Amino acid sequence: MQNKKLSTRLIYISIAIAMIAMSVWYLTRPDPIAVELATIHRGSVESIVVNTRAGTVKACRRANLAPTTGGKITQLWVKEGDRVTKGQALLELWNADLVAQRELSQRQLTMSEQRRREACIIADNAHRESVRTQQLVNKGFISSQLAEDADANARAKQASCEAAASDIKRAQAQTHVAQAGIERTILTAPFAGIVARITGEVGEYTTPSPPGVPTPPAIDLIDDTCLYISAPMDEVDAPKIKVGQMARITLDAMPGEFFEGKVRRIAPYVTEIEKQARTVDIEVDFEQPSKQHLLVGYSADVETIIERRDSILRIPTQAIRQDDKVFVLDANSKLEERQLDTGLSNWSFTEVISGLNEGDQVLLSFDQDEIEVGVLVIQKTDQP
Repeated sequence: MQNKKLSTRLIYISIAIAMIAMSVWYLTRPDPIAVELATIHRGSVESIVVNTRAGTVKACRRANLAPTTGGKITQLWVKEGDRVTKGQALLELWNADLVAQRELSQRQLTMSEQRRREACIIADNAHRESVRTQQLVNKGFISSQLAEDADANARAKQASCEAAASDIKRAQAQTHVAQAGIERTILTAPFAGIVARITGEVGEYTTPSPPGVPTPPAIDLIDDTCLYISAPMDEVDAPKIKVGQMARITLDAMPGEFFEGKVRRIAPYVTEIEKQARTVDIEVDFEQPSKQHLLVGYSADVETIIERRDSILRIPTQAIRQDDKVFVLDANSKLEERQLDTGLSNWSFTEVISGLNEGDQVLLSFDQDEIEVGVLVIQKTDQP
């Protein structure tokens, strides 16, 4: 009986010691570290190439217009911001002398036509006279000499008629030359567009740019109905880019918006702005017209999509440590390390081939010094 009481007492003492030990462990255990975790899901991963410097929105057609000859501006029919149609007159230089020459040529043309009409009437009459004379010779009323003289006179008059026709062509050519001279003083729109800038005012002189000496154009005309992006790509990435590849366009002026595009051209040479920065320019078309008005000259960024895979297991790229290792939350809310086999990757997500399962939670940030294998962690809650 006494032994039984001793055993019962020992059991109570053991239970008390265990409870005290558990209490000590619970009170002295380290608090779990609040960390950022991400759950592994399936989704899309793209391999992309991004421009090294800001690209630019450009117009498919843009012309720096200037008259083919210099002179004083007498007419300016448009102002900056006006929309014009193809062939519309924009600017005219002083051309009173050329207008006078055209009028003189037109009068000479009129006189030539009248002289031709007169010469041809005389030639026609001489021809009829020659025919009548020949009939009289055939009847024996007059000598054949008179017939020959009449025929020679008819041919001479016909030659005068033809010479008058040549004078008309010469007068027409002079009129065309005078008209061409006038057209050189009138600047017209080669295509429909918007007048971006005008250099010069009525009364000022304008001159075309001589070879090798650039001067400001008289009118800068932009066709803003067709726009594209020109962007520089690093020479290392250039071989991956192909004409026809899809791309995403973002504009600094419209944050948060994306525009679908397609690569239409890759420059056949490398641009060397700096020896350390060699780039290849590409051009990207907008797949669909923007509902918003885009301005030529906007800065833009282009993400060229090299490859895309859908419905694959993916992990946030920032969760991957050196040598493709990650911290994973185990069943006891502690961190364990795993080795990944990865595939397609970009700045946002990386394809997981093996090493993780859907639903696993991985550590996103490693900035805390306490982070190591076996550490107890807890999901960080958002602060208001």
